[in-house]
Amino acid sequence: MDHKTGVAAVHPGPGPIASTIATAGASFVVAVTPAAGGGVAPDGPVYVLGLPADFILFGAILIGVAVFHRHTLAIALAGLAAIIAYKLAFTGFRYGSGIGGLLLHLQHEWVTLANLFLLLMGFAVLARHFESSRLPDEMPAFLPPGWLAGFALLGIVFVISTFLDNIAAALIGGTMTRHAFKGQVHVAYLAAIVAAANAGGAGSVVGDTTTTMMWIEGVSPLAVLRGAPPAIVAFLILAVPAALQQQLHSPVLKRPQRSRRIERMRLLIVGLILAAAVAANVTANLAWPALLEMIPLIGMAIWIIILATAPLRRPDWHVLAQSFQGTVFLLALVTAASLMPVEELPPASWHTTLNLGIVSAVFDNIPLTALALKQGGYDWGLLAYSVGFGGSMMWFGSSAGVAIANMYPEAKSAVRWIRHAWFIPLAYFVAFFVALAIQGWHPDPAYLALAVH
Repeated sequence: MDHKTGVAAVHPGPGPIASTIATAGASFVVAVTPAAGGGVAPDGPVYVLGLPADFILFGAILIGVAVFHRHTLAIALAGLAAIIAYKLAFTGFRYGSGIGGLLLHLQHEWVTLANLFLLLMGFAVLARHFESSRLPDEMPAFLPPGWLAGFALLGIVFVISTFLDNIAAALIGGTMTRHAFKGQVHVAYLAAIVAAANAGGAGSVVGDTTTTMMWIEGVSPLAVLRGAPPAIVAFLILAVPAALQQQLHSPVLKRPQRSRRIERMRLLIVGLILAAAVAANVTANLAWPALLEMIPLIGMAIWIIILATAPLRRPDWHVLAQSFQGTVFLLALVTAASLMPVEELPPASWHTTLNLGIVSAVFDNIPLTALALKQGGYDWGLLAYSVGFGGSMMWFGSSAGVAIANMYPEAKSAVRWIRHAWFIPLAYFVAFFVALAIQGWHPDPAYLALAVH
């Protein structure tokens, strides 16, 4: 799919790469399969160099995505197929063996996957509504001069993410940035947009999926709010070098197209979509928290508004084709992560929390947060910061990163992301230890007692 036009393109494509990865995965599964006259019943994990084969296969996916960044979807799907084949042959699934166990697993995960799909696709439509309103063309006139313009845009993304989903915040930020910098956006600045979106939601129970999970499980919003100070410190550390690098790459365009009138109806639609997402999240958490585990309520809410307002202003449906591959890639990666045999975490401590943030750069933070909630004894604010902001260290480490990569395909280079966005891991570690020194380690005693009970 051509990311610029949304039209299917004929090119060499991922065929050879997909075949290579699929063949390698199949060969791995066959190589570790013991010879047997009949079918092989699942009898436990296979270890390679002391590691479960599940993690070897998952690691191969991550390496493939990092190296062959033009073929991420094919690699993720082929890797997921290899993991499923391995589990069918050996270990079974968390809820049973064989096809039945796989179906039970997918039944358990379908709400999360469906919500991610609806949010990524829906917010892509929202971003195009926002762009078509022509407001992004006018915004540069109100930005400060020089590198402070880039800093201010990142600040807007950070603030938006405190009360909106980080996917929406990242896409709105990506849209504003495209117009402010004439489409010439540095990879370092794209990474900073993702990091700002993830940081903004770290201290808010409605700003990120993981913090919402904590709220659903009974963690106090005030406990989660303790994640805001390290998030602010991290933002200040990353925003300055990112803005300076973008200023050198392409300064802000200070002369807006004032001859074009702003479409207020499209801005109204954007506001209604965002309001629906917040209302669905807050209302369900306060009144029917179990409903969030039964249906993809937030994703459904925004699509109801998108479809209901379509007669007023026709959405740009072409953006769905542009976002589809990246969305399916994330779903494949999240599904593969959910199949990993991670049944427990090390004892709750600040060391474990720090490491969970590092792992979140390549591993879905939703199952990690679920395990932490089951275990109890964490400083929930510090955990929210770690698993939320930690995913910014790699473009596929968070849904906001995948959303930005859908909008800017050049962001899919892991090498460029690590090389140019060096300030994100620096910000992560510095802010973590600053928070630890000032706030200390304070596991939530009320939730710990509830977990023990």
